[in-house]
Amino acid sequence: MFLTLPTLLTWARIVAIPLIVGVFYLPLDAATRNLIATVMFVVFALTDWLDGWLARKLNQTSSFGAFLDPVADKFLVCASLLILVKLDRVDALVALVIIGREIAISSLREWMAQIGASRSVAVHMLGKLKTATQMTAIPFLLYDGALFGLVDTRLWGTALILVATVLTIWSMVYYLQRALPEIRAKAK
Repeated sequence: MFLTLPTLLTWARIVAIPLIVGVFYLPLDAATRNLIATVMFVVFALTDWLDGWLARKLNQTSSFGAFLDPVADKFLVCASLLILVKLDRVDALVALVIIGREIAISSLREWMAQIGASRSVAVHMLGKLKTATQMTAIPFLLYDGALFGLVDTRLWGTALILVATVLTIWSMVYYLQRALPEIRAKAK
């Protein structure tokens, strides 16, 4: 359970966080640091898909893996956003909205599971779209240059992170609306 290949890939995402942060403290030029951090983020972000696929393919799914996978994703995204705030590539308010939503919805899901109503806040396509958008925006913002000499990654990354912020708020409202009947029922 703790040392299956899918779970090790999930652990790798958590281990990647200080490595990605550490890149920005290396005595390298900014473009090299940006490239290394971007490649690392993309590689480790792809392990999210790979660990799920392997878990199903190898019949190694577990409740621990189901718990750890979203935690690793949230750590990776939150740490990357904090780096981007420090580098002045993402506004602190944008990071606060995204990180705050992750904490709020994770807490809501935990509480809903405790009261036996986790289906009402199950992952929805809106949440998946939010995640895909921010997982595209972050490497663009980490790279912070002209990709292939054509694509202004800061411009595209900024636009995408703003779209992700809107989707973040929208998906949070959606999950809260879904949970509201259960919340009202338990408040009585």
